[in-house]
Amino acid sequence: MKTPEHNKTTMELKESDFQKISRLVHEQCGINLHDGKKELVKARLSKRLREGNFASFSDYYRHVTTDEGQDELVMMIDSLSTNLTYFFREFGHFKTLRSVLPEMAAARNGDRKGARLQIWSAACSSGEEPYSLAITLREVLGNKPVPVSILATDISTRVLDTAIRGIYPRERMKDVSDQILKTYFRYGSGKWTGFYQVKKEIRDMVRFLRFNLMDLPPADFASDVIFCRNVMIYFDKPTQEMLVNRLYRILNKDGYCFVGHSESLTGLAHPFNYVEPSVYRK
Repeated sequence: MKTPEHNKTTMELKESDFQKISRLVHEQCGINLHDGKKELVKARLSKRLREGNFASFSDYYRHVTTDEGQDELVMMIDSLSTNLTYFFREFGHFKTLRSVLPEMAAARNGDRKGARLQIWSAACSSGEEPYSLAITLREVLGNKPVPVSILATDISTRVLDTAIRGIYPRERMKDVSDQILKTYFRYGSGKWTGFYQVKKEIRDMVRFLRFNLMDLPPADFASDVIFCRNVMIYFDKPTQEMLVNRLYRILNKDGYCFVGHSESLTGLAHPFNYVEPSVYRK
């Protein structure tokens, strides 16, 4: 174990330790930490080493691969996950969703009357995406009698805590219209001045859950719409292909799958039908 003096220095991340950590992260959550990510790993994990009183990255790796270190393994994945997002990110996707929701709602009131409209935000980060989905549903469907369920999952417990609270600083709201802000958010006062909280009626539409995309989704994840955006860019091709085919299996017939604009299913073996760039249908 390290001595207090180590808090004042930056520990060396040896290539052998970086490779071990990279393999572990890939096995656990599919993230591909190539050689260009070495400094990022060093920077983000150094704090964990200092707080955990570890003398080296080797000691830290040994700990997170033991039964006693499983909680710290979760914290390590949290630290290495990239969670940058904002409300209505890639707005074209929400425009497409608005155009197909009436058809989906009609199906619930026709042949599938009473069936629940299920949407899965598969890498929800700090909650902006699923809340954007909930607002879109409310805007398009209003109070129509269509049961709706939004499942929001992420591997990071840290961002899920933020998502559940639904409180965001003013700068995260810069692309949200005044009408949306007034209708679906509460502006803070006192110590919360400069913050907005998603109103309870919208928060109640979303169920948050920690889930690793490398695991098999349970049957109750079956969805009509899946948003799995800006996460596959961190995976290698075999992992991307595995994930895309899992998403296909969990998607209901005629359902839609949205991926990030910087992502593509080109070159991957999959059964999806192409709709438009970054939008696919089963």
